[in-house]
Amino acid sequence: MSTPVLRSVHVHPVKAMRALALTEAEVQPWGLAGDRRWAVVDATGKVVTQRRHPRMALATAELSPDGAITLSAPGHPPLTVEVPHPSATVTVEIFDKYVEAVPAGAAAAAWLSAYLECEATLVHMDAPEHRRPVDPAYALPGETVSFADGYPLLVAAASSLDALNSLIAQGDHADEGPLPMNRFRPNLVIEGTAPWAEDGWTRLAVGEVTFRVARPCGRCVVTTTDQLTAARGKEPLWTLARHRKNDGRVIFGQNLVPEHTGTVRVGDAVKIID
Repeated sequence: MSTPVLRSVHVHPVKAMRALALTEAEVQPWGLAGDRRWAVVDATGKVVTQRRHPRMALATAELSPDGAITLSAPGHPPLTVEVPHPSATVTVEIFDKYVEAVPAGAAAAAWLSAYLECEATLVHMDAPEHRRPVDPAYALPGETVSFADGYPLLVAAASSLDALNSLIAQGDHADEGPLPMNRFRPNLVIEGTAPWAEDGWTRLAVGEVTFRVARPCGRCVVTTTDQLTAARGKEPLWTLARHRKNDGRVIFGQNLVPEHTGTVRVGDAVKIID
């Protein structure tokens, strides 16, 4: 087995929109810089994702150095949205929890509402160090997260995807495979490990940054959404349910919490500490 390395780095400036591939990224306590600091909420204030709106996969938010984003999607003109001034916040709901965020304004709301064909608003998390704690059952005191599903980062192993695709090829929905890694929307993709080796990790170092493994990542219907077409199928959930279950959840990848800040770069050596 070759020495593990960081194969790719990904951020999602707006939660549930298309991922951006980077050559390097700053690791902040609540996740990679620029990752999921923005989210879309519906008329009730609930964060919406590809679970309800698979067409979000076709929308892109390009990230500027100052934190501004430029939204684009098929059939809609691009729109640049500046980071809103945190003069007032609104309460938004994410996975049955409530967090304060700053609304981005009428132009962004109109753009999103037109694209999603429902009332929608864009919000920004202005102070992730204060806004949303990590699940205390799996966190240390003071750990926080942006608008990611629950943890600052998600890591996936290329060899495990290869193993999963081999299982899919033997199953009832073989015509849907092989699946690309973007179905799982990770931040970090590692190559050079044995398939499913991540099940045993508790701490790892990627370049200059060390991470604690919080728990395996439970997967949802988003993984069945083609990130290039927004079409849905049965895989990988059909196969994961038969081969990769943990505490009643189907799993792929591991949730990480940074132990300190730093920068990760494509090609960085990866060391499994324990």
